[in-house]
Amino acid sequence: MGLIGEVLAAIFGSGRNVVRDTAEVFIPNAEAQAQRDHSAREAALGQFGAEFRAPERGRFDRLMDALNRLPRPAMALGTLGLFVSAMIDPVWFGARMAGLALVPEPLWWLLGAIVSFYFGARHLEKGRDFRRDLMRSAVPPVIERHAPQNASTGPVNADGNAALDDWLKHRH
Repeated sequence: MGLIGEVLAAIFGSGRNVVRDTAEVFIPNAEAQAQRDHSAREAALGQFGAEFRAPERGRFDRLMDALNRLPRPAMALGTLGLFVSAMIDPVWFGARMAGLALVPEPLWWLLGAIVSFYFGARHLEKGRDFRRDLMRSAVPPVIERHAPQNASTGPVNADGNAALDDWLKHRH
């Protein structure tokens, strides 16, 4: 074999493609990158689906949730209704507003506190439900993936943290 044959054998020989391997250092392999992107998208969609999958709830819970959804639309539609009634019958509207003007100020403060606590508590409850569902769906796979395993007892704690050992023992 000549010199050209030896150079080509050095570059392309022994089952390796040195040019391709060198080029992949600077430019990623398109097929491998597409596979990685697909795997990442599939994992993200699976996680999103798990986060928003609602647990089965009873009829009473669904009824209470439906009733809890009524005050905000009722207040918004009621406010729009006040504008419409002011345009349709200003005298009737003026009489009603004169009646509201006679309500003592402490009662307005009480109404404001009730409405604030209602919406604040509902916001807090929904936020807690979301975080609890997120913890149920996302944290266990991460813990299982990263916790070292002992063949006889399950996950083990390499730090020697007694509280973490106890938690891991009771978790499985």
